Amino acid sequence: MSQTLHNPLTARLSAALAALALAVVAVLATASPAAAHDAIIGTDPADGSTVATLPAQLTLTFSADIADDPGASEVQVTDASGASLADGAPTTTDNVLTQPLTGEASGLVTVLWKVVSSDGHPTSGQFTFTVEGGAPTPTPSQSATAAPTPTESTAPSESAAPSPTATDADSDTTSGEAWPWILAGLAAVAVLGGVVYLLVSRARREKDLSELSDEQARDAAGQGPTPGSESDSDH
Repeated sequence: MSQTLHNPLTARLSAALAALALAVVAVLATASPAAAHDAIIGTDPADGSTVATLPAQLTLTFSADIADDPGASEVQVTDASGASLADGAPTTTDNVLTQPLTGEASGLVTVLWKVVSSDGHPTSGQFTFTVEGGAPTPTPSQSATAAPTPTESTAPSESAAPSPTATDADSDTTSGEAWPWILAGLAAVAVLGGVVYLLVSRARREKDLSELSDEQARDAAGQGPTPGSESDSDH
């Protein structure tokens, strides 16, 4: 009875494992041609970079050699207005594609490329870089800042006169600030003297009280002077 129950379960598990293995093989088989395509590994200028001026050419480097047949590679380079910056057809050397450029550009430059991989499959992509442009704006601001220079030369002569009064004010403020500290020091000395006086007077009072209590204790015990003792001293 147990064998009849386990056999169908084992058969179903084996069938599921076989189907899973076939699926994995099918995925690997379809992915292997795509993985064989050559990938771009670098550009000059780099993707997302900023350059001062438009370079004379741009280069694209791939992970393996690409087809160098005429027309196998295409590169389109346009500026922000859509004008073409490509100068002729690109050239291929092993795994490097070179595209000459012409003209002037300012702003975003877009590059669209298409090549044929070493396995015969075409691959394409795009990247962008930015060209700095515009006239140097700091020139007028520099001339504007140069104008106040002569007025600044007259300023030191005016500021030189009040310098002694400033030092006098500083000395007055310094002496004024010292008085509170002197008064605080005198007050602290007075407080300290009062505390010392209280402590000394308290110690003396406690001493007198202790001596008085000792005499009273002796009188209470009969150790004080008696009439007989006085008569003995008279003899």
